[in-house]
Amino acid sequence: MKKKVLIILASLLGFLLLAFVLVGIYMVDYSLTPSDHLKGYDGSREKVLRRNPEIVAWQDSLRAAGVLRDTCIAGDGGYILHAVYCPAGNPANAGGTALLIHGYTDSYFGMLEIARMYRDSLNFNFLAPDLHFHGMSEGRAVRMGWLDRLDARRWGELAHDIWKDDFLVVHGVSMGAATTMMLSGETLPSYFSAFVEDCGYSDVWHQFAHNLKDIFGLPPFPVLHSADIICRLRYGWGFRQASSVKQLAKSTKPMLFIHGGDDDFVPTDDVYVNYAAKTHGLKRIWIAPGSGHATSYRDYPAQYTAQVRSFLDEVKGQ
Repeated sequence: MKKKVLIILASLLGFLLLAFVLVGIYMVDYSLTPSDHLKGYDGSREKVLRRNPEIVAWQDSLRAAGVLRDTCIAGDGGYILHAVYCPAGNPANAGGTALLIHGYTDSYFGMLEIARMYRDSLNFNFLAPDLHFHGMSEGRAVRMGWLDRLDARRWGELAHDIWKDDFLVVHGVSMGAATTMMLSGETLPSYFSAFVEDCGYSDVWHQFAHNLKDIFGLPPFPVLHSADIICRLRYGWGFRQASSVKQLAKSTKPMLFIHGGDDDFVPTDDVYVNYAAKTHGLKRIWIAPGSGHATSYRDYPAQYTAQVRSFLDEVKGQ
């Protein structure tokens, strides 16, 4: 009888362990190698065309004029990473350089509106990469900003090499905003002068827990715990490790926090957590009334531009 009970318990334990592993694999595949990811720009360009065809025409005009160019670097693991770069409208009097970081399953196309703001309204040069596994960049999987922060540093260094500019602002939206905050906690060259984060999450664990509840109606345990282990084994980083909050605690350079007042994808509460986590250096915050996730610029282009301009002027005046 005891032997039968032990066999049943061992079988049950084995089944639970297998289920634990399988659910983790599914979660990692679902979130980090999503089926809606498209290599190239078909999906990203189409989204921007539906939203604002004028912006794509603007980009195409820069390409036709020969001022919007492509470049590549070798990322970790030998993967080739792609970016575009463009000088300010009036290069001789450029106000600085902007490194623009896009969001989840997007590409540099998703930052074209922000790129136009920097180039045409603020007279900045800009460099906009495709993150690892996005756009024309190679890679294994989405990295949720954590390892992307190291690539972003290298892109900033390349931008400095191109323009020899000593004022670099890093501006990210959504996952790109998390990348921006995570980068801000690193020891950086002095020309990394300011950071703007728009709708970034406080950490990957918190964001995935919110998505699990919102999309699937599931609690974090055991899905996130299993997926975290799988991610560590497969990709070398963990969900709790990838924390904007922990990096912001080490950040000393100026940062502007922007968030949509009605964001329910990365809840608006995250911006207050992030803002409180930064205890050193200049910080400012702007909540776009009624805006959803990553729509603040589209909803309030003039106010958004004014907030960024005022912040950058304040940084330069320090």
